[in-house]
Amino acid sequence: MRIFHIFFGILLLLPIFGHTQDRWFTKSGRIRFDATAANSPKEIVGNHSSVVCVVDKKTGALQFSALIKGFQFKVALMEEHFNENYMESDKFPKAEFRGTILDNTTVNYGKDGTYPVRVKGSMTIHGVTKEVASEGQLVVGGGRLIARSSFPVVLADYAIGVPRLVADKISTTSKVSVDCSLEPLKQ
Repeated sequence: MRIFHIFFGILLLLPIFGHTQDRWFTKSGRIRFDATAANSPKEIVGNHSSVVCVVDKKTGALQFSALIKGFQFKVALMEEHFNENYMESDKFPKAEFRGTILDNTTVNYGKDGTYPVRVKGSMTIHGVTKEVASEGQLVVGGGRLIARSSFPVVLADYAIGVPRLVADKISTTSKVSVDCSLEPLKQ
């Protein structure tokens, strides 16, 4: 079933981009979020290692897609609560970002180096779509492109409620980190 979801995600991403020689791709990107409250003794951290990402070096178009059930936690009960009570992953099965690298012309995809970038687009989480902007970096080297960014996500902005019973354990703002190592997409 997981392979079906990955394949389906790839099919959804490919039509939005032009020629394949201009695209970089991965289906093993990583997203980490930390929603641990300041005084909480328990760490509320989820990790995902099957994130689909496509970057079009010509246009600067960028897309990330992650199945919500792909987030893993150290404690199985946290994962269950995350999927059933907070993210309602059966109803809202994926999170997605579609945007553009604003300063794409400053990135030399043919020369090894680290390039600071700004990204703007729409992020959909829990069925809610918001316009967002973030800073990050693209690292070109060894035939790969690494896309990295860290940014906050305010849970209420995406209609993700935190019950009073656990409000002292879960932060209302999650710290999200994205790290994707992409390769040129071959036809």
